[in-house]
Amino acid sequence: QVQLVESGGGLVQAGGSLRLSCAASGRTFSPYAMGWYRQAPGKERELVATITTFGGTIYATSARGRFTISRDNAKNTVYLQMNSLKPEDAAVYYCKLETANNDYWGQGTQVTVSS
Repeated sequence: QVQLVESGGGLVQAGGSLRLSCAASGRTFSPYAMGWYRQAPGKERELVATITTFGGTIYATSARGRFTISRDNAKNTVYLQMNSLKPEDAAVYYCKLETANNDYWGQGTQVTVSS
C-alpha cells in the first residue's frame, strides 16, 4: 500500500521560507511523477508544482520564481522549497504520486503565513 507523509508545514511571517517534504513508501518511487498541490479554505485544490522522473518541472504561475520542487529518489522523498511566502500561499499542501492507473495523496501539511 502506497503511503505519502508530508512534513515541514507551519507558521511563517510573510517573506519567510519553508521547506516541505513528502516521504513515500509502499512502492518504488523513482518511475513516477510527483506533485505538490494546495487547498485553501473555500477553494478548490490547485497545482503548485510537479516533477517528472527525470527532474523536469512545471510550476503554477503563482509559484514560479519563488518555489522549487525537487526529488531524491534514493530517499523516496520529494521536496518543495518555498521562499518569499505571501499570505495568499496559506493552505494545506498535499503531495501526490502519479502512476498510470492511480494517483496517491498524502494527508497534507498546513502552511500559515502571517502578514
